Amino acid sequence: MTGRSTYLRPPRGTQPEYLFPGYGSTVKRAPGRPLVVLPHTLTELTGPLFGSDLVRPQDADLTRQNTGEPLGERIIVHGRVLDEDGRPVPHALVEVWQANAAGRYRHACDQHDAPLDPNFNGCGRAVTDAEGRYRFVTIKPGAYPWKNHPHAWRPAHIHFSLFGSAFCSRLVTQMYFPSDPLLPFDPMLLSIPDERARERLVAAFDWDSTIPDFALGYRFDIVLRGRNSTPLEEPR
Repeated sequence: MTGRSTYLRPPRGTQPEYLFPGYGSTVKRAPGRPLVVLPHTLTELTGPLFGSDLVRPQDADLTRQNTGEPLGERIIVHGRVLDEDGRPVPHALVEVWQANAAGRYRHACDQHDAPLDPNFNGCGRAVTDAEGRYRFVTIKPGAYPWKNHPHAWRPAHIHFSLFGSAFCSRLVTQMYFPSDPLLPFDPMLLSIPDERARERLVAAFDWDSTIPDFALGYRFDIVLRGRNSTPLEEPR
């Protein structure tokens, strides 16, 4: 059995351009020629699959992965994964990774002069439930310098990776925090031309998910493009 499915392309301006000179790395990484779009057949859209039974409930609590308490402000990050029609996307694998409260990643390539936290690994994962919901307990990450330009500091953010029905359906994005003074100066965020699209990357403070005397809550819903059979425009 073979088949072919297409996806509705996002409106122009809602996604960052491949080349955005203000974001230095894109100058080297942006393709110099038009992309060759390879249609996905049923094989790519349905496999290989990850084993959701390998994701444990404790994987979603980044404050309980070691013997001691990590340093920093505890937060709850939760939301729903939805398709373009507002329907929940169940059984999606949601992975996060982030810097610690001092703004340093637990990675050999991170040479930022900030302390590592032996009790914070900085990564976690969860599977959405039947209503598309996910939830993480973690530490609010710190800002850090990234040498893109003079006085370059990245706003506090959490990286998200989502897998749908197959590995080729992966989506990677970032979540920012409201009222961060560094947001207007971040070339990564500014590489998205549409201001409303940029606003969708900023989480909302959420009293309902806040745990009294323990952690503040933030809501971050993720909306995916749905499958659509409408003829597509030429790739940009």
